[in-house]
Parts: sequence; C-alpha cells; structure tokens
Amino acid sequence: MNDVFRTITSKRDTRVFSTRPLDPGALDRITQAARMAGSAKAAQPVRLIIVTDQAQKDRLSQCGDFTPHVRTCQAAVAIVLVPEAGLVGAPFAIFRGPFDAGRAAQNMMLTAWSEGIASCPASMHNGEAAANVLGLPPGHVVANVIAFGYPTASGDPVTGTRPRIPVENFAAPERWPEEWE
Repeated sequence: MNDVFRTITSKRDTRVFSTRPLDPGALDRITQAARMAGSAKAAQPVRLIIVTDQAQKDRLSQCGDFTPHVRTCQAAVAIVLVPEAGLVGAPFAIFRGPFDAGRAAQNMMLTAWSEGIASCPASMHNGEAAANVLGLPPGHVVANVIAFGYPTASGDPVTGTRPRIPVENFAAPERWPEEWE
C-alpha cells in the first residue's frame, strides 16, 4: 500500500490535542500544501490566516456552534475566500470558491497527518463574526477553519470511529441503483 493511500485511509478528525508546539517546518509544509491545491480556472481564491495566539483562538472558537477544539489546538488555520476582481458577492463565491477551499483543506489535513499532526475542520456558523475576528475586508468569507495539533495519545485513529458504509452502497456504475432508494 502506498503512503498516500495509507495517509488518506487512516486520517480521522481529532478534537483533542496535546500541548506540544507544532514543528514550524511542518506548519510551513501544511500551508504550502494548501497553496499547491488545484484551483478552478486558476482563480486562486484561497488565502490562509494562521492563528496561534490563544486569545485569538478563543475568539474564533466563539464563531461556530461545535468548535471547542479550536481553543485547544496549537494552530487554527482559517481558509478565507477572496472575491474575484470586481465581483464582491458575485456567484464566484457560491460556485468556484468553496470547492477550491475544500481542496486546500484536504491537502492541509492530509499533509498534517503524514507528519503525525492531527486535525479537525470547524464550521464558522457565524461567518460575519469570524470575518470580524480575523479583520477581513468586505466580500471576503471564512470558508472553514482547520484545527491542528499533535494527538494526545498514540494508537489507531480508526478505533472508536463510525464505520464507513460498504463500497457497494457508496459507488455504483453508470446509474443510481434502485436498491439505494
């Protein structure tokens, strides 16, 4: 089994982190992985804000409904979507940006896991508050925040997680199967 597949299949969201500081080189590689994610029409709408200050992590964690792990992570990376030139609030933010943000997020989380760093996304349910905390200009949107930190305990990250649905209930050839209805 190759390392990429192993990283993908073993990565699980982690909401409890140790107090061990992140290796700065690893954080650089994590952000570089986001920068290298593909982008629809090369628009490159994703920017990152790396939050390590405890007071700032506390403020940011108040912007989501299920975000206490943002307080305890070593770095929270906000994925920000910038509007296309002259298109503040245009369909760009609705159609192209979120997909690019997801690609950047997955690149970061997989790179982190390959470095032994756990992660968990956090939705900012109050996007306006998150934008204010981060000092974003008008038209810029927080797509998501990813919490990063070393896990508190070693072991199998899959233990205790919900099982994945069987592949025959996940992927079908050509058409939607009747048995899925």
